[in-house]
Amino acid sequence: MSEERPARPSDIARAALEAARAASAARPQPTRRRIAGPRRKWTGAGPGADDPQPLGKLVDSLVSEQDWSERTRVGAVFGRWSALVGPDIAEHCRPETLTEGELLVVAESTAWATQLRLLAPTILGKLRAQVGGDVVTRLRVVGPTAPSWKKGPRSVRGRGPRDTYG
Repeated sequence: MSEERPARPSDIARAALEAARAASAARPQPTRRRIAGPRRKWTGAGPGADDPQPLGKLVDSLVSEQDWSERTRVGAVFGRWSALVGPDIAEHCRPETLTEGELLVVAESTAWATQLRLLAPTILGKLRAQVGGDVVTRLRVVGPTAPSWKKGPRSVRGRGPRDTYG
């Protein structure tokens, strides 16, 4: 008489493990499939081109790809005016237009306009150094606009009669 002893939990687990190993060995092994595209080059310890990039670097590459460099330099003259010429000068004047390399600057008074005309070579040097040499080639400074003598719907061309007091 053969004695069959009751199955212990460890025997059941061992039998299940052996069956799983046998089934795994019988199955064909999967092969690694490569995703279509260029073969990946490892860059080493430093960041690669496909790693997350700082936003400024991405914007710079977009500007160079789209050839927007001239427009961004013109925008820098107007957007960074205070940083380019200094806060003291920027407080008393503002850039108005930039056409064909000539920057029109409007001063708040005739005294500041005269001072800016004297400082024009220095200001042009700062603009060339920080923005680029070919963006601003000349600086034209004007004072505040004079009041208009033309008032009302009917007016005389020129200054008109001025001796009206007697």
